[in-house]
Amino acid sequence: MPTPLTENLMKEGLSLLCKTGNGLAHAYVKLELKDRDLTDIYLLRSYIHLRYVDVSENHLTDLSPLSCLTHLLWLKADGNQLQSAGLKELPYLQIASFAYNQITDTEGICHPRLESLDLKGNRIRFVTGLDPQKLNSLQTLELRGNQIESTQGLNLPKLKSLFLAQNMLKNVEGLENLSNLTTLHLRDNQITTLSGFSKEMSSLQYLNLRGNMVADLGELAKLRDLPKLRALILMDNPCTEETDYRQEALVQIAHLERLDKDFYEDEDRAEADEIRPPL
Repeated sequence: MPTPLTENLMKEGLSLLCKTGNGLAHAYVKLELKDRDLTDIYLLRSYIHLRYVDVSENHLTDLSPLSCLTHLLWLKADGNQLQSAGLKELPYLQIASFAYNQITDTEGICHPRLESLDLKGNRIRFVTGLDPQKLNSLQTLELRGNQIESTQGLNLPKLKSLFLAQNMLKNVEGLENLSNLTTLHLRDNQITTLSGFSKEMSSLQYLNLRGNMVADLGELAKLRDLPKLRALILMDNPCTEETDYRQEALVQIAHLERLDKDFYEDEDRAEADEIRPPL
């Protein structure tokens, strides 16, 4: 049974009275309509002053009425039945979450001030359409728990945090332009090789590779060119069963400070320095 948004539901969900653009009038700018069995939000087209909207846990398949909300700063639409996160450009949107829908691609996302985008728990296989010219403020991208097979298509130079855990990745590729990336989560994939990390990823400090399939400790040498890498999580990979695993990691990556849950001590570093062959 379709459940459209009504004026009564709007009145229940509205809050936060603020001045509008001309400073002479006031309007409610926050709307919370979580878990109301909604199938239609057409009525929102009239509420152009909204800045914060939560329509999570409904049955929505279409968010196009939100395109009229040109003052929108924050949007949460988790747990609906959306097949796309595409919307007409919203000039002030900074935070958007479309987690746990049925989204199959990353096309049509083009908000110039968007800083944080959450697409976890969807059905995305390949990342396409993320234009760095149109997403030039994006710093955090959450893609955990999809079906992503490749890291190609993530050419977003301003990105600082990238979450790709619980996907279907077998290697890392196409991330050379992420020069501002500081945090990369790749837990619970099928990665066997550490090729694809390059010195151009000059800001990367934290790398989580837990629960992958890296078997050869020699692969760690491919992380040597990451100048700021300080924390590496490798537990639950086959290579961690080697007896000299912790020492070998420090031999290969001299500037590493933490491996898995434990920090290196000065004596660990001294031993690794003795073993490490001269460059």
